[in-house]
Amino acid sequence: MSVLIVGSTALDSIKTPKAENPRLLGGSASHAAVAASFFSPVKLVGVVGNDFPKPYIQLYKRRKIDLEGLQILPGKTFHWSGEYEINMNNRRTLLTELGVFETFTPTLPNSHQSAPFVLLANIAPSLQSHVLSQMQRPRFVVADTMDLWLNIALPDLLRLIKRLDCFVLNDSEAHQLTQTDNVFAALKQIHKLGPKYVIIKKGSHGSILSGPRGFFICPAYPLHNVVDPTGAGDSFVGAMIGCLAVAKGSVEDNIRRAMVYGAVVASFCCEGFGLQRTARLTRGQIEKRAKELQKLTRF
Repeated sequence: MSVLIVGSTALDSIKTPKAENPRLLGGSASHAAVAASFFSPVKLVGVVGNDFPKPYIQLYKRRKIDLEGLQILPGKTFHWSGEYEINMNNRRTLLTELGVFETFTPTLPNSHQSAPFVLLANIAPSLQSHVLSQMQRPRFVVADTMDLWLNIALPDLLRLIKRLDCFVLNDSEAHQLTQTDNVFAALKQIHKLGPKYVIIKKGSHGSILSGPRGFFICPAYPLHNVVDPTGAGDSFVGAMIGCLAVAKGSVEDNIRRAMVYGAVVASFCCEGFGLQRTARLTRGQIEKRAKELQKLTRF
């Protein structure tokens, strides 16, 4: 089954204490779509300017990502620039140029409207709801968010959450949304807003799932060297939904395993700038690391 992924497609300029790389392929939809493509067919919906480098289009095509829903408009592609501190957990934004993304309204081609699995990657919640209104009875809908929307678009976000099967956010966003510092209390409160499944991402400490069968704690794959964590969270949720789309049986039967694959692909993302490492991956490398993570967590 195919996965529809809607979000930002961007050019990222990333600076770390050790290196600097300008105008890399980035954006929430790009990271998620490439990650999902290792497991299932992917339909990408986004917008770029006519300055978008052709090699990045070719990267999408090599991963056999359907680009019928990618708009190419006159103007500049969304450009973000950020700098990481030494511990790689803290970063600050240096520059944000929205370009054609400022007026982006996702319009789904007819062939995309019946996709059974939908990932609403990080864009404004009003746009995420607009996408859902164009869908024809999707089987499973996941949405990711960020603190910006909690600050400036909370009513829109709350309306969106009611329509989701799975809501994904990080631990600081969960605390902000629920006004509690206890992650398990936060999960309980978020369920009351609507979603059947809630996943809280905790960066290098993994993620926590709450669903009908209770909690599941998914560890992060241990890395000796983190080069660039940009896009790791999007890679996690992209690989997870890609894995779910092709798995036999119910979502409930497969979501824990899918999260493990998400953690594995996210670990590869962190080993290179932007999508440089993820784009060179093979399915065999993913399977090898998944088995290692399984062995590390069994007792």
